[in-house]
Amino acid sequence: MRALTTIALLVCPGLLLWGGGLAAGEPSGGSQSGPAIEKAFVSFRIGLYQSLPEERFEELLTLLDKYKGVTDEIAFFTSFSHPPIPLEVLKERCDILAKRMVQARARGYRAGINILSTMGHHEENLPNSLHGKYTYVTDIHGNVSKGSYCPNDPRHQEFVRQMYRILAEADPDFIWIDDDVRLRGHMPIVDTCFCENCLAIFEKETGTKYTRESLAAALTSGPWEKRLALSKAWLAHNRATIARLFTLIERTVHELKPKMTLGFMTGDRFYEGYDFDNWAKILAGPDHTPVCWRPGGGFYEDTVTNQLVGKSHDIGRQVSMLPPWVRSIQSEIENFPYQRLKKAANTTALEAASHMGAGCTGAAFNVLAGNGEPLDEFEPLVARLHRARPFYDVVARNIDRAQPIGVRTAWDKDSAAAGDMLNGAWFVYQPSQVFEVGIPAAYGPQGAAVSLLFPQGITTMSKEEITKVLSTGVYLDPPTLQALNDLGFQDLTGMVLANPLPKDCIEELGKHPLNGPYAGYQRDCRQSFNHYVAYGLKKVDPKAETLSRLVDYGQKEVAGTTMAVFENRLGGRVCVSGYFPWTFLHSLSKSAQMKSVMRWLSRDTLPAYVASYHKVNLWARQPGNGKLSVVLVNASFDPADALVIALLTKADEIKFFDMDGKEIAVKAGERDGPYGKFTLPVMAPWSAGLVVAGDRDGASP
Repeated sequence: MRALTTIALLVCPGLLLWGGGLAAGEPSGGSQSGPAIEKAFVSFRIGLYQSLPEERFEELLTLLDKYKGVTDEIAFFTSFSHPPIPLEVLKERCDILAKRMVQARARGYRAGINILSTMGHHEENLPNSLHGKYTYVTDIHGNVSKGSYCPNDPRHQEFVRQMYRILAEADPDFIWIDDDVRLRGHMPIVDTCFCENCLAIFEKETGTKYTRESLAAALTSGPWEKRLALSKAWLAHNRATIARLFTLIERTVHELKPKMTLGFMTGDRFYEGYDFDNWAKILAGPDHTPVCWRPGGGFYEDTVTNQLVGKSHDIGRQVSMLPPWVRSIQSEIENFPYQRLKKAANTTALEAASHMGAGCTGAAFNVLAGNGEPLDEFEPLVARLHRARPFYDVVARNIDRAQPIGVRTAWDKDSAAAGDMLNGAWFVYQPSQVFEVGIPAAYGPQGAAVSLLFPQGITTMSKEEITKVLSTGVYLDPPTLQALNDLGFQDLTGMVLANPLPKDCIEELGKHPLNGPYAGYQRDCRQSFNHYVAYGLKKVDPKAETLSRLVDYGQKEVAGTTMAVFENRLGGRVCVSGYFPWTFLHSLSKSAQMKSVMRWLSRDTLPAYVASYHKVNLWARQPGNGKLSVVLVNASFDPADALVIALLTKADEIKFFDMDGKEIAVKAGERDGPYGKFTLPVMAPWSAGLVVAGDRDGASP
């Protein structure tokens, strides 16, 4: 049984750990804590080439003043390369930056410091960087990154203490800790830290002595249960490593400046244990000072535009792990290496809007010149961001800190333990095409109307957790169905895998209410080009219902069922798709079927979806003001004309805000059960909009 599950992990390297779903009629939406957010939190991050020279800094202030309101904060970098710098160099720069912060405040901006390197990012500019008897971060094979230092090294901890004293003494309004505080991705190595000191700490934590060789063997071979337990122990070790560093930073800063705001930049941090809520609590300190967060990810140019929304999903996961009292969540918008034509001004403006849809309450723009050239070429970019600022503010007011509600790719802090940690087969697979057809994305368990399940999480759940998730709405692929059935849950899935079909299959939709008028429509995903083993399904419970079958190129049936739905004895609803369940969903018939299926799985608790045939991403939530708010991104190079959004509201009129913040009233059209349908104004290609409706009881906005 375990062998089959392990094979499933290799077939589909996605993962989840379920954290709960919505029962029929259960209220949804994220919790909020603190005063209502009235405007977006927006900052600009400024490099040394623009801050240290007096002439360049005056030019910067002149540009920002010309577009007053484009930013509220200025964060000054301490370095232009990525390893830590010597303390004397930091002190010299901070003496100048202290003056720059005074100048910025005089012009009405909050001003602070972004320390680029605490541990160090990677090897760069080593001759002019920190040197000394410090321990480099070390991988499992003993390789090191000479630009990054182990946070468990007592000598480096003393360096950090002195560094943050220098920063605090410069009297910034805030200090941002950059995303070098991580344990994965310190080039040229990947997973760290396995230095002798870290191994000794791990021995104390676990009671077992490991060498790098024996630990590598234990993490990658042997019984699955033992590997899982060891991987979880290593994640706990990584969480504690970063917690110790943050405790040191918090105490150092707040001893000098008790009310100093600390901020932290992250990416997806599975290997580090994703302990964002605890790290935020540590950075707040005993006096509960404000903490800011800057979630990020890679999207530095708009050559592949869909990666913009992919980054939004990454950011949505990060925000879902933050406590509600973290109010300033500024998405990282970075156009490195700051060459204007690599990312359009409109793309940059849209990126901030999309990330706010996923959960941020503002944006941090690192988009200006990276070298010492004048800023003339960047003025059109600043002007475009200034034009978008009213939209950011109206989004922030309407979504506040509410969590997105909808369809969730489920996961949790231990997700990295569900696969091969050292070889990277543990990351969360985000099935972005499911959301591109107009299905609302969610990231936290409190917002899950439907859960998308993958095999790795099944192997880490307790039987009680599996039973609970199968009592809600779930969507499965073949490896996940196999894993569940191997664990004895066939009575709750209602079906088993039949014959594997590796070639020449076409899906044909059958006559079923969930397929609507599209019975007989076919989807050919060309297995000869896009290699995916399809499966027929055998219904073992008579209540399972076929949605589609498989035929070959001669139109001969090769599987009577490849997609089916089932309502089990617990009231849970299950859909299994055996033919390209996550990709090639963009045809009219398939996208319509997927939206019908998600409505059925959720028992009509989806807060919103796109009812027309458009390529649109959306995020919905219901904040404390009771108004249903939906951020939409037209993820197409075509205008979205006659876009119909279905909203779970009784309101007969909604407000639509375009990307300039212009408000337009939209009357309801037809109703479909509990959903009102509204035809929105034309949305330009790759643009954003905001819909605000009455609450779910029908109050007017």
